[in-house]
Amino acid sequence: MRNPFRRKSASVSEHPSGVVRVDARTKKLTKRLQPGEIAVIDHTDLDRVAAEALVECGTSAVLNASPSISGRYPNLGPEILLDAGIPLVDDLGPDIMRLHDGQRITVEDGSVRVEGKEQVVAEGAVQTKQTVAEAMEEAKKGLSVQLEAFAANTMEYMRGEWDLLLNGVGMPSLTTQMGGKHVLVVVRGYSYKEDLQALKPYIREYKPVIIGVDGGADAVLDAGFKPTLIVGDMDSVSDKALTCGAEIVVHAYRDGRAPGLAHVEELGVEHHVFAATGTSEDIAMLMADEAGAEIIVALGTHATLLEFLDKGRAGMSSTFLTRLKVGGRLIDAKGVSQLYRTRISGWWLLFLALAGTFALAIALMSTPGGQTFLGLSGAVWDDVVNFFRSLLGLAPNSPTV
Repeated sequence: MRNPFRRKSASVSEHPSGVVRVDARTKKLTKRLQPGEIAVIDHTDLDRVAAEALVECGTSAVLNASPSISGRYPNLGPEILLDAGIPLVDDLGPDIMRLHDGQRITVEDGSVRVEGKEQVVAEGAVQTKQTVAEAMEEAKKGLSVQLEAFAANTMEYMRGEWDLLLNGVGMPSLTTQMGGKHVLVVVRGYSYKEDLQALKPYIREYKPVIIGVDGGADAVLDAGFKPTLIVGDMDSVSDKALTCGAEIVVHAYRDGRAPGLAHVEELGVEHHVFAATGTSEDIAMLMADEAGAEIIVALGTHATLLEFLDKGRAGMSSTFLTRLKVGGRLIDAKGVSQLYRTRISGWWLLFLALAGTFALAIALMSTPGGQTFLGLSGAVWDDVVNFFRSLLGLAPNSPTV
């Protein structure tokens, strides 16, 4: 299968140069990163979603203040960048984050300089496909430690959120009705654009309740649909999405903090605040489950253990337990797109049959042979009708002329 993020190969030896965009949070950086610009990030264990977003932005190189592969587990991001031909310089240290948006730099053999200056800003390790492959092989050895930590985090979450997980205690009172309906939960995660495109016929026909999780709300709008409900900390949701008329649930930490709450209040948008541990996609699924959704279709969410670890959050253990809770109703979007077939009602089938019969009759009447066939058919039909009329003691019909 062709990698949609693969592009023409580039080489670090070409000494990439250009304008930089700097942000410790890759998710925020990709909102303003322009094609051809150099991304400066601080992202330990670069994950697949972040790497795909950087590739999609058309960045010419990625400079990471932290190790892109720490060795904790085999994360997927660095390989995606290199497969797309994007040079990756790693572990540059905090000095690289002192660069400012708009500065022009050159990168040579892992050394970064501001154009026009001789002083080296930072030095790092140039990653190649070989170094990444070797680091990934080593990282596989660290999986056992991560699995133990994952299991411990899962138990901690279960103890802290027992009532929410099993009884729905604390759920906000929503106006959005989901009982007996299909619910589509959209996360701006793995392959979300392709899956949304594939599900367009399903969305148009079944008209599911669409829940946009943080930036997933903008993904829904970009696909030509409107989210019914938006759930998240709101730090990556556009004003357009927040004011589109969807019901808003601000997911806060247990202490009440939420990164985007102040902005939602500034916009004057009505909203609920729901404090809970775990991820926003978990909260969205639990709300749909508690509301009695018939089916929950998950798009762009995490499905495998490696994806949970690749997200790099201890909180991903909540995703594991959430899937156990809603598993009887949960379907992955890829499964829906593969199994879904547009339904044709019985009335449409009858209409098509009648239309076909009418078209055939017109075609037969336009030829001598067809007219003879219709005449013989009419005579046979008259004989059948007269036979049954004679059985009932009725006068026979006049023969068809």
